[in-house]
Amino acid sequence: MDWLLTGSNLIHDTIVFSTALIFAALGGLYSERSGVVNIALEGMMIIGAFTGAVVTFFVQPFFPSPSTVAPWIGFFAAIVVGAIFALPHAVASITFKADQVVSGVALNFLAAGLSVYLTKIIFNGAGQTTTLSTVFSKWHIPLLGDIPYLGHALFEGYPTSYLAFALVAITWYVLFRTPFGLRLRAVGEHPRAADTVGINVKRMRYTAVIISGALAAMGGATIALTTTSNFSHNTVSGQGFIALAALIFGKWNPGGVMWAALFFGIAQAIKSLVQIYGLTAYVPIEVIYMLPYILTILVLAGVVGRTNAPAAAGKPYETGSR
Repeated sequence: MDWLLTGSNLIHDTIVFSTALIFAALGGLYSERSGVVNIALEGMMIIGAFTGAVVTFFVQPFFPSPSTVAPWIGFFAAIVVGAIFALPHAVASITFKADQVVSGVALNFLAAGLSVYLTKIIFNGAGQTTTLSTVFSKWHIPLLGDIPYLGHALFEGYPTSYLAFALVAITWYVLFRTPFGLRLRAVGEHPRAADTVGINVKRMRYTAVIISGALAAMGGATIALTTTSNFSHNTVSGQGFIALAALIFGKWNPGGVMWAALFFGIAQAIKSLVQIYGLTAYVPIEVIYMLPYILTILVLAGVVGRTNAPAAAGKPYETGSR
């Protein structure tokens, strides 16, 4: 076995599988930094995957392969629908001051049921969408992609992966170097003080939750338009909850969230390598499939009580709301 090639494949697959987690975790970061707990990342990813796959399926005849216009249209449609799908959570949590966890769980159930129901209607009773003929292809970065081993590991990836890492940097800059980021963090830490200086707490929280829905939907669409090429009930398979764990493990910081998502992505990359190299004779495949979820439980068990969430997270703001 060529260990350098194996390592290169492991890094490459880690980036591929962590991309959706980065998008979703960044979405949760915006919401929770504003003081709104978002348990609905799973549901928002499901809606994003469903929308991305369905829209791409219907527009791909107008943009036949090798054109990549169709998946981009599906991807942007998922962003819009994800933002809209986040509105019920914002209304329930911010306007009606409902329990944010209950609201998020309800949205998860709604997304899971609604997406499968609509899939069966659109595709004549089938439990999944038709396999897409046009999805995102990997980009080979000139010169850098030709570097032995390292080129394949880091410079031959899906465009969504490059976008995810760019958004990590953009999110850091927005949160810590712009007035918008300062206001967002203020309403998540001390909404009454923010209100006192004229910041519209409700508007900031609504904006953050809508951004959260859009980013989480990008994560779901990434899965459907890269690794699976379709949508079914198990396309997301709990990755929204893993993204939530990455958010906590990353301590609500963009850089930390990225590294946490990469950590969880390794578990899925290992699963892929075990199957490729035929190692299932030594390690039961069931154990490999359980690995991402086992890591999630272990990580959360280790960090609970050691991380400091935004002070106002999960607490509706009442007095002095504008």
